[in-house]
Amino acid sequence: MAVRAVRGAVQLERDEAGHMDEQVGALLTAVLERNSLSADDLISIWFTATPDLHSDFPAAAARKLGIVDVPLICAQELAVEGAMPRVVRLLAHVESDRPRAEISHVYLGAAAALRKDIAQ
Repeated sequence: MAVRAVRGAVQLERDEAGHMDEQVGALLTAVLERNSLSADDLISIWFTATPDLHSDFPAAAARKLGIVDVPLICAQELAVEGAMPRVVRLLAHVESDRPRAEISHVYLGAAAALRKDIAQ
């Protein structure tokens, strides 16, 4: 079993805790489903949020999905002028037999513009 990294992002429509839970939950669910992973395959997840998001911690959405024994951390994304607003990104470290080239990175909605080269 190898350790793999999976990237993902979603742009929120607004900075509200319930909306963040919904959108980050959808992102994390898509990452797991598209890579045939379960919560037991997760090693850790890093979440970042752009500086304009402060209604809640993105990791709270993972806890609400039942991911309670995986180390999670949140950080603030760099405040780069002209960057896409209201974006939550994740970097999940997972155990998987998939080759690195077969890992599906997930960029939902408008966030697909962030990585047109790998967005699903």
